[in-house]
Amino acid sequence: MQSFGPGTPETERTTVSLRIHFFGASRTVTGSCFLLETDRARVLIDCGLFQGAKSERELNYRPLPFRAGSLSAVCLTHAHIDHSGLLPKLVLAGFDGPIFATEPTLDLASVMLPDSGHIQEVEVDQLNRRNARKGGAPVTPIYTAQDAISCLDRFRAVPYDEWREVASGVRARYWNAGHLLGSASIEFEVVAGGGQEPVRLLFSGDLGPSAKLLQPEPNGPRDLDYVIMEATYGDTDRPEVTIEKRRRLLRDEVRAAMRPNGVLLIPSFAVERTQELLVDLLELVEAGELPNIPVFIDSPLATKASAIFRRHADELRNGKDLIEALQSRWVIFTESVEQSKAIDRIQGFHIIMAASGMCEAGRIKHHLKANLWKEETTVLFVGYQAQGTLGRILQEGASRVRIHGEEISVRARMRTLDLYSGHADAPELATWLSHRLPVGRGVFLVHGEDPALSSLKGMLQRKVPTVPILVPELDDIYDLSGDAPRLQDDHERRLAPSSTGRQDWHNEFSRLILDINQAVEQAADRRAKSVIIRRLRRALTEAADVDRSSS
Repeated sequence: MQSFGPGTPETERTTVSLRIHFFGASRTVTGSCFLLETDRARVLIDCGLFQGAKSERELNYRPLPFRAGSLSAVCLTHAHIDHSGLLPKLVLAGFDGPIFATEPTLDLASVMLPDSGHIQEVEVDQLNRRNARKGGAPVTPIYTAQDAISCLDRFRAVPYDEWREVASGVRARYWNAGHLLGSASIEFEVVAGGGQEPVRLLFSGDLGPSAKLLQPEPNGPRDLDYVIMEATYGDTDRPEVTIEKRRRLLRDEVRAAMRPNGVLLIPSFAVERTQELLVDLLELVEAGELPNIPVFIDSPLATKASAIFRRHADELRNGKDLIEALQSRWVIFTESVEQSKAIDRIQGFHIIMAASGMCEAGRIKHHLKANLWKEETTVLFVGYQAQGTLGRILQEGASRVRIHGEEISVRARMRTLDLYSGHADAPELATWLSHRLPVGRGVFLVHGEDPALSSLKGMLQRKVPTVPILVPELDDIYDLSGDAPRLQDDHERRLAPSSTGRQDWHNEFSRLILDINQAVEQAADRRAKSVIIRRLRRALTEAADVDRSSS
């Protein structure tokens, strides 16, 4: 790895050396992490946790792809774990510089990062118990809750709309991205030598849609050299929707889910999605559109986040409505594990909102395990489900799934109401970019899976044909020193580009186990079951023979 000293004096420089590394959210929607590198500074934009397919999640446990101690600073767009979740690991690895973020982002990170550490500790403890029974080696969490708390000492609050020098020759300005309380697009100016104009870059972060209850429209500067832009919903054109129409659609979903002793499970991101849903549900109840329904917020993180939203209510649209919803007698916040488990004994129709939003961790997995096999259960997805996640597998119609090592039959209704997403759709993304023009040297599309990236690229090429639209792969490096970006290929990659943003062999293996169990169960008699097992063993023996001969 290149070492970084004080660099050449400004008066001797003729051009700025500038490179960008794409260490995450490249052809996938998680693990946001980008590195701006000059000869005097290294600034990291986000340091997020990978979610989704296991091959991507395993990157969280590998060494960081850069030397943590060489970084000058981190600039964080917002507090969601796929953008902030590896910051404690970064500090453990030797980073001792500042982490710049808006004050609300700092407040949210103070509860979200320790919660992430706690979840990792619990899940690793469960995994180690299973490994011990199988004779496997123990593993350690990526970081603990205490590591996350220690990491918060590195945070420095910055306001919107003000320039801040974040490293030698690099200054940054935060713009409201309209995605989440405290979310930001971050503008950078990198000083060039020889009297040249600085290089201007804008990292969009996650951009909010137009139909938002609590957040304003995204904002940002014009006249840039480069834009690094999210594309999560780059292949989606949502119907025109107002908050009133969204509430009517939510009302219809709740009414359709109402069964005697039924439950409506909403896997919801604990921060902002939960709060928006809560306001809409209570507005519908107060308007007589829905009966009084117990709503369980079964997420300690959502409880703590809601307190932060209450503290920042005067900075939010409809903040007063949010406070009233949080105080409703029909809303029950659960804290302890015992309270969470007690929900399973509730009689009569009720709603459970629990994290995580993609069903990958947290209490929602417990509720899915307890209710998926019941026909009177409805699961309502209200946010993006990444490839390889349990949420995506359920959303695509799986008849059986494995949760905590146990096979569960899926009889519940699966429904999707994608109007609570915190992300702009394709037309909104294109409009946002049009307000940033002119963009002189290139637009990089990130934070999206291949269909979304390809679709948005095509749309933008038609709208701004003179601007290069680039789709980087994981671990790509681009030299930005010249008039156009140049891809550099002389480096190792952690994953093959073809393996990001899609299901992997772990998903295939889980489906195979489920298919085998189903085939054996459905076999007519003992003889038929024995035939299936013999054929499987023969196939395994032949595969092993082929493997030995090829090696």
